[in-house]
Formats: sequence, C-alpha cells, structure tokens
Amino acid sequence: MRQRIAIIATVVIVIGILILVNALGYAKSSEETESELMPNRSTYNAGATGTRALYDLLYESGFKVTRWRESSSVLLGQASNDVSTFVVIGRTLISFQEDEARNLLLWVEKGGRLVLVDRRPDPKLLPKSGNWNIAVDLLEYPTAYTDPTNQKDMTEGVVSVHPVQPTSLTRTVESVKPSRFASVIKFTYARPESGVTPNASPSPSPDAEEDPEVSSEDEHSPLTQVESDAPPADQSFPAPVVHLQHHRGAMLVDFPHGAGKIVVLSDPFIVANSGIKLEDNLELALRTVASRDGLIAFDEYHQGRAIAHNAFAAYFAGTPVLPMLGQVVLVVLMIVWTNARRFGRPLPLPHVDRRSSLEFVASMAELQHRARALDLAIENIYARIRRVLTRYAGVDYHSSRVEIADRVAARSNLNRVELEGVMRECEETINGSPISERHSVALVGKLRDIEASLGLRMRSREVRQAARSKN
Repeated sequence: MRQRIAIIATVVIVIGILILVNALGYAKSSEETESELMPNRSTYNAGATGTRALYDLLYESGFKVTRWRESSSVLLGQASNDVSTFVVIGRTLISFQEDEARNLLLWVEKGGRLVLVDRRPDPKLLPKSGNWNIAVDLLEYPTAYTDPTNQKDMTEGVVSVHPVQPTSLTRTVESVKPSRFASVIKFTYARPESGVTPNASPSPSPDAEEDPEVSSEDEHSPLTQVESDAPPADQSFPAPVVHLQHHRGAMLVDFPHGAGKIVVLSDPFIVANSGIKLEDNLELALRTVASRDGLIAFDEYHQGRAIAHNAFAAYFAGTPVLPMLGQVVLVVLMIVWTNARRFGRPLPLPHVDRRSSLEFVASMAELQHRARALDLAIENIYARIRRVLTRYAGVDYHSSRVEIADRVAARSNLNRVELEGVMRECEETINGSPISERHSVALVGKLRDIEASLGLRMRSREVRQAARSKN
C-alpha cells in the first residue's frame, strides 16, 4: 500500500509540474512584444500589428464581415455566392499554395473582389492584367529595433499623402499617414512584339467617370491622361488605376481581372491597430475594404487560424489545455506500459514450503505399515507415555513398571492392574513379542485413554493429530 501511495504522489507531482510549465509558457508567449519583422496581421490580434480594430469597427457598423478560416479553394463552391470581397492582409504565416492561388484568382475572374494589403504581396496573387505587369518594390526594410507601437518611430520623416484623384476609394479622404516602410506599386505595359515599355502613368478610373462629384474637367486633367509615348489603351484590359500616390510611387492601385477586380494597398500600417486612427487612415481602410456590398471575408486560414472541425478542440484553441491533456495522456500511457516491469536487478521468488506438517509422520507410518514394523510404532508412542507417567508418579525413568503403576494408581483413579498390564504388553511388543495390526491399534488407543484420564498435556502436534483422527 505504501508503494502505491508513493506512485500516486509521484504522478500527481509530475502532472502538477507539467501544468505549471505549460501555464508559464503560455503566459510568457502571450506577453511577447510584436515586431514589424514578424507581424501578426490577424483580425484576432489586438496588438499593434493586428487588425482587430478594423474588423470590430466593420462589424459594429453593420457591415457583413466574417473570418475566413478555410482554404481559399472553398470560394469556388457554394461560398462564392455569399462572399463579395476577400481580404488578405500582410505576409501570411502560411504561404498560398499554387492551387489555392489559382482557385482564388478563378473566383476573382467570376466577379469577386480581392484586396491585398501588404508591402510585399505574394507574386502568385498578382497576375497580369492583359499586357500589364504589376509588381511591388519595398524601398525600406523594418529592423529589429523598430517598435510598431511607437507611431512617431513608424512615421518618422513621412509626410501626409493626398489622393491622386477623387475615386470611389478616395473621394472622402483628404490625407493619409502611411509608415516609412510603405512600398511602391509599379506596373508596366509589355508590347507583344517589342517587349516591355517604361512605366506608364495611371489611366482614367472607371469609378471616377461614374462618380457624379467628378466634373468633366477632372476627367481630362493631367493626372488622368496617358502620356503620348505610352501604349494605346487596351479596351478589354484597361491600365491599373492609381488612387493614392506619394513622392516615391503609387500606394493604392486596382486593376481588373476577368469580371472581378484586384485592389493592392502597399502599406498594412494604414489598416493596423496602431496606425488606423491617424488622419484619414480609417476612412481609406473602410473605402478600400467595404466599397462593395456583400459579405467581406478576412483571410484567417493563412494566418494560422484554420477552422477546427472538432468542437472540443475549437473551444480550447489558443489555450494550454490541449497540450496539458496530451501530456497527461502520455504520462498515463507510460504508467500502463511500465506496469509489472522491473526497474532493478531480478530477485528470486519467495520460497513457500507447501508440504503439510504431518507429511513426515504420514510417510513414516506408511513405511512402518509396509514393513510390518508395529513394534517400532508402539515404541515411539510408549517411550513418551512412560516419561509422562514417571513425571506424574514422581519416580525415576528407569523405575520398574510395578512401581510406576503403584504410584500412578495411588494418585489417580486408574486401576493399577490394568495400567501395569498395558505397560507390560507394550514392553513385550517392543522386545519382540508378536502382535497383530488390530491389537497394536487397540493398544495405542489404551495409551491415549490413560493419558487423557490423567489430564496430561499433549503437544500441539498431537492435539492436531487427535482432532484429525476424530474427523
């Protein structure tokens, strides 16, 4: 029992240590500071690099938003009828596979709207628009010492950026405050016969032509005209439209892809929790993400937040409960596996003597019976009875049987003649007088009766033998 208590106490202590280690590890990981080198752009993240503020604002404002936690390939199924805008923010933790990127672009071709907010979007998500090639260049890289929570550090030396033209994405935006790490969006026109031309200027925006607030003078302003040396406009694939541009290049561009449209914003700081409240960043974020009716899906699948089909696992996702349960199961399996296994040198099994205490007596009786040694059997019994009678009579062991019988009869109610006769028959048998088996048994019974009549104490072994003989 003590060994079991020790094992149980050891198991409890080990489990307690595992729980403590997991709890400390979880608390430590949750307190880690965020970095622009490895940002977490998830809508679940309320930190500086997260986008939870934008998601909560859209939800509270009545927009239809959802966290998309399945593969983008699902968009081609029934879900494509519900999702209107698919938003991918930042360099995702899980890269897009070839088939996922292909299926996502097929969904855009069918009329979907893809919004990419990143300084370096995945090239697989930036297809050609006809003969127009779109690329993004990162001019300044963040360092390990860049603090995303420090707005002054993030916007050091950056001037406010004003819209290029009043489009549906920028008509209510006066100025935007990007970070100093904003990249530049470039697009070039590739002639089929002569190769790639220099960078082209932005083309007129279809949104600007449909906007009643845009006058005819704005449509023919220098900002919306194609330079004379630029390629002719492709009616099936118009040039990308620049909505926001700083002194280094374009920041917000959209271009058609099939029946849909792809929008690229080159600085996630504008929609992040730490930068969305600066100037008109919030207004630009709302215009960029929610400029179209329908369900807005934020990609969380590639942010490492894939949906768990197990309800129990989904409930405890992000907590140390599941690792703790796994370690408890491991400890239990180890205990079961090591059960009945020795941990030290082998020890011999305890030797148990299974022979009966009367086995020797039975064996000797069997031998005497087969050898017809009845005199030897009576001698073994009479020798002890004679010693008991001499002690009872108070005489020497070598006294004659007559004297012993007289003394015993005088001190008890036994008949002297009968006692002397029994003693004489026993001595004659021991000395070689012939005796039958039945007569020897009767003689032994008389000796037992004499011992019982005198109340002489028998040995415990003889008491057991007498009890067994009666049974």
